[in-house]
Amino acid sequence: MKKWTIAALLCIIATAAEAQSKWNAVYQQYIDQYKDLAIAQMQKYGIPASITLAQGVFESAAGQSRLARLGNNHFGIKCHGWRGEAIYHDDDRTGECFRAYPTPYDSFEDHSKFLKNGKRYQRLFTLKRTDYKGWARGLKAAGYATNPAYADRLIDLIQLYKLYRYDTATKYDKLLAEKFTKDKPARPGTPLHRIWMYNKNYYLKARRGDTFETIAQEVEISAKKLARYNERNIDDRLQEGDIIYLKKKQKKAAKEYNGRKHHVKRGDSMYSIAQFYGIRLKSLYKMNHLPKDYQATIGDQLKVR
Repeated sequence: MKKWTIAALLCIIATAAEAQSKWNAVYQQYIDQYKDLAIAQMQKYGIPASITLAQGVFESAAGQSRLARLGNNHFGIKCHGWRGEAIYHDDDRTGECFRAYPTPYDSFEDHSKFLKNGKRYQRLFTLKRTDYKGWARGLKAAGYATNPAYADRLIDLIQLYKLYRYDTATKYDKLLAEKFTKDKPARPGTPLHRIWMYNKNYYLKARRGDTFETIAQEVEISAKKLARYNERNIDDRLQEGDIIYLKKKQKKAAKEYNGRKHHVKRGDSMYSIAQFYGIRLKSLYKMNHLPKDYQATIGDQLKVR
């Protein structure tokens, strides 16, 4: 009995380690950015959000594929019957024609219409919205992809990232569902900034040459507000990698930091700490009962929640 228990425990540990190794932060970032758009599409067309997200992750390598980067094509849809812009890419054959879109929103919208209006996919719409396994297998059976493991890959992604939880969603954030996915870059020739979510807020990372004005043009939030949300002056010079929040920051860090403190290390400042946790600088001083002239000192421990 004891040997069986140890063996079973080792099996559980091995399984957990394998699952952890498969988890990909880039995939999670993609899901966070597009989940609201997937939910919006589900409510409009009846396609499970989990299926849309899993297909997007798989087909576009979480937005990193050439088709997604250069053509905003997140679902690998080819040009059959297409009259819009195109991008050429090697797939089953050399130089195949794929659809290209102005924005990610257009790709998600066309994907939904492609399934909804395609005769071979009609049976899928008789399935329950929560039957993601039926949808995944039905897509493969209908010829959506040539990969023999396509359905299994979608199911694995849905289960690993718990995408099925979005299939019962009744609400979504319109900013992420529409605004940030319909926008075009403020500077022609540059891709849109990736939007992340953290501590009930949205943020992006500044790139070289960014200013509050250029970011404001892209996200359609005034430069004055962006500077205020980030507790900076509108004319401040942004550095590559600077975190720029798109809404007013919270007073406390996320719940995961309950009972935990920040250990000040070399290079930290009160401002950089506040930005890291997505909290207001004033609140960081207040919860630690610090004078306004306090400077972060290596080794100090600061409450963030």
